[in-house]
Amino acid sequence: MQTRFLSFAIIFLLLLSTALIAQDFKAFEYRTVGPERGGRVTTVTGTPMLPGTFYLGASGGGVWKTDDYGTTWNNVSDGFFDTPSIGAIEVAINDSNIVYVGTGSDGLRSNVISGKGVYKSIDAGKTWEHIGLRETGQIGAVEIDPTNNQIVWVAAIGNAFGPNSERGIYKTVNGGKDWEKVLFISDKVGFADLELLPGNPNIVYAAAWKAERKPWTIISGGNKDEGGIYKSINGGKDWVKLENGLPKGLIGKIDLAVSPVDSKILYAIIEAPGKEGGLYKSTDQGKSFEQISDDIRLVNRPFYYTNVELDPTNPDIVYSNANPLLKSTDGGKSWKRMSVPHGDNHDIWINPNNPDLLIQCNDGGANVSHNGGKTWSTQFNQPTAELYQVEVDDQYPYWLYAGMQDNSSTIGVPSFPPSAIQNPGTGWIINSGGCETGPGVQKPGNHNIVYANCKGRFSVFDKRTGTEKSYYVGASNIYGHNPKDLKYRFQRVAPIHVSRHNPDVVYHGSQYVHKTINDGMNWETISPDLTAFEADKQVISGSPITRDITGEEYYSTLYSIRESKLKEGLIWTGSNDGVISITQDGGKTWKNVTPKKMPKGGRVESVEPSHFNPAKAYIAVDRHLLGDDKPYLYKTNNYGASWELISTEANGIPSDFTTRVLREDPVREGLLYVGTEFGMFVSFDDGKSWEKFQQNLPVTPITDLKIFRGDLVLSTMGRGFWILDNITSLRQEAVNNLKDAPVLFKPDKTIRYRYPNVSSRAFPNYPRTSVIIDYYIPKGTKGGVQLEILNDKKESVVTIVSDKTQLKSTVTEVEDMNLSQTFRYVDTKLEEKDGLNRFHWDLRQKGAWSANENRSYKNGPMVAPGTYTAKLTVAGNTSEQDFEIVMDPRVEATGFSKADIETQIAMSNKVIDLLSEAKKLQSEIEKEAKKVKGDHLEKINAVLKQLKNDEGAYPQQMLISQISYLLYMISSADQLPGQEAADRYAELVLELNNLKTQAKD
Repeated sequence: MQTRFLSFAIIFLLLLSTALIAQDFKAFEYRTVGPERGGRVTTVTGTPMLPGTFYLGASGGGVWKTDDYGTTWNNVSDGFFDTPSIGAIEVAINDSNIVYVGTGSDGLRSNVISGKGVYKSIDAGKTWEHIGLRETGQIGAVEIDPTNNQIVWVAAIGNAFGPNSERGIYKTVNGGKDWEKVLFISDKVGFADLELLPGNPNIVYAAAWKAERKPWTIISGGNKDEGGIYKSINGGKDWVKLENGLPKGLIGKIDLAVSPVDSKILYAIIEAPGKEGGLYKSTDQGKSFEQISDDIRLVNRPFYYTNVELDPTNPDIVYSNANPLLKSTDGGKSWKRMSVPHGDNHDIWINPNNPDLLIQCNDGGANVSHNGGKTWSTQFNQPTAELYQVEVDDQYPYWLYAGMQDNSSTIGVPSFPPSAIQNPGTGWIINSGGCETGPGVQKPGNHNIVYANCKGRFSVFDKRTGTEKSYYVGASNIYGHNPKDLKYRFQRVAPIHVSRHNPDVVYHGSQYVHKTINDGMNWETISPDLTAFEADKQVISGSPITRDITGEEYYSTLYSIRESKLKEGLIWTGSNDGVISITQDGGKTWKNVTPKKMPKGGRVESVEPSHFNPAKAYIAVDRHLLGDDKPYLYKTNNYGASWELISTEANGIPSDFTTRVLREDPVREGLLYVGTEFGMFVSFDDGKSWEKFQQNLPVTPITDLKIFRGDLVLSTMGRGFWILDNITSLRQEAVNNLKDAPVLFKPDKTIRYRYPNVSSRAFPNYPRTSVIIDYYIPKGTKGGVQLEILNDKKESVVTIVSDKTQLKSTVTEVEDMNLSQTFRYVDTKLEEKDGLNRFHWDLRQKGAWSANENRSYKNGPMVAPGTYTAKLTVAGNTSEQDFEIVMDPRVEATGFSKADIETQIAMSNKVIDLLSEAKKLQSEIEKEAKKVKGDHLEKINAVLKQLKNDEGAYPQQMLISQISYLLYMISSADQLPGQEAADRYAELVLELNNLKTQAKD
């Protein structure tokens, strides 16, 4: 008993200590950098009462809404949904404010994200409430009773990766407060679709589907008792199976459509063997069926597609979403292909009041048509890209690269605007070789070269020419094979890794590690088979009906390769069937170092050699494809001889957050970052405990992460790339010891990056150049915050205060100091709130004086490169931290030096002082004009006319405007002022002096 009490006490103390050191990191916000391009969308719907309003449900990007016919899309599920995977959306026909969403996409790919039940909105998507069925898994359909929006039906496919008893048809009669399972077959058979009979919602059709995904195969269909169409005529109390005219043997995925204008007509697209698959039609509410078409395109990859919809005004107009999108105008007898912005089609919704107005979705997003599908709205306005990994290059600013699901190439986007451009949201997406799976890995020292992959096909892409050279290991097309017969087995996401010691050494993985030293011209195999290679997993994928072998089903391949940066030739590998291997001699000898207690068969998503100890490494293992959602993170300190599990049930990561990637901070030992199926976590104690590190990041799988130039860079499976700028504060011990005293963290080195001429847009998020200054304020602190920036001579460059009270006490001083170096202003973003805070200083020194207090001394030139000091005062407590501002290497490469910048700033300051003098003279004269009359007033007004422009269109530009014009001319780019600028400055000085004399006379 005493031992038990002690164990509870120890656990309590551990939990208490974790709670005490946990911090609120919301000051550290992620930003999205795109691409501004749609990813896979699996369901769409519209609102007949509001014809411009549509919803889309992405497979990993959540729910989005447009109210302008698809011109703009906005996410409405962030902050409410626990999963980004959407299976079905339905809007109440009698109240467009009522929306129900079933989570869990029905396209059971290997990267499908699990559902978390049903959500409801009563305010058209502004807010959402979870209303149950959390364990149902994937949801194929949601239907609302058109006569009563409190009655809702749900078709639950179930867990994509294992049996579960929550499969079935569900019904609620009170808006989701309670649910009743009204139809259940088995824990292996769920329901892909259901339809309510128009005019009588008590008559219901349901399509049963036996479906399960394994890492090595897809099971779609079963015997006649494990699938088929069911019907109820009494609101789900009783069900009969419809069999007359339908396939008698194996039967797979089924989708249904009932005609709104003739309820006797029921269509079904059915997966079945051979010619039995295709379109079936009933004209007597399911009593009998007739096969109308066996067109193979209707059942192309049925587990992924299979969707039939009808024109709401004509039962002979039928649409089939698969690959391709097909349309029939004769009841399904013949079909014509429709052109859409992207292939791989999933759903379509047609406005019942105007069948020419419709929305359709595919693997490229959602698109709206006003003319029956002749033309479509753009997909470059819905950032839901599914990315498999992230790599970064070494240019300035750096670019991010990844394989993007269903794109013809890997892609690249910049971290900041690299140039002037008219359309920054779409103009900076480049193709970079390979195909959708990636990766795209840049050659260190030459960012124009990208080593790319397409399902095992290695290529070398040259950004300068836009072409790629192909050097496939084995030079054999591996599609469609039984993996046991392949010489080289490659996963769709076959790893590529460039040596950390020699940029000419590139590693590539099948079941072996392959090495090239000449960009793929020659390959050397440097390992034996480093996988488990269990015979029963080496099968032709797709059973029992439809063969499906695209590469993602190849089990027993390498999934991750990493070489230690501390020791050349020390290479770690992880396979997608759970094997960890190591070589310490560049591949001459290998050792299996798989953790002995780790459950077998998981996908080793990442291996991470330590930056500090060659014997140390970390792995992240994903077993959710085997029905096990637990996080599996391991650490070794002895080259894999033994491993420690660092993702226990009690140390911070939820038990159903599958782990996808772990990276160690390259500066602070023991600082770890983990990306999971549903978000980010951080550890400051080498994995002993984990803290949520999600902040403003949407809930979506984190597929990969990199730490680069002090930034945390992420790829996601549904929301594109994200960056957390400047994690330097996390690397400082003070972040774990924040108590009763204010703390100023040491700012990171900042590149003096001049923002190019780019239109301002909300997306992608490209913030302006700034020094990021993090600080901590203890709870209950009062008295305001002041931040002063000093140069290397300890002269004040700028003082920023957090509240107007402090400003009022210094305004007089600023006025009296006239043109001194004192420069103060209020910035509401210099927060006073308790906890961690982040402020962005824009590198600007003092600008010209203005009569408008809010503009006075603002927008001066960017300071020169050099060493500066941040001086923070919080409630009378002052602390200082030095930091560096460095040259933009691109500017330096042009031959422009720090001395040139200082020359430019000196000239700019002279013009700024002149501008301040002129503005002050204007202010003084305007004040005097209010006091005088007669000739003196006329004389003053004559001076004023020469100082400022007249009102109205295109006035003559007078002195103040001319000085501003000169300032703009010499300060808009990094440049030395020209002789014309110097001459013009001298002229303007004379003009101002003359006006000052005239004003005094």
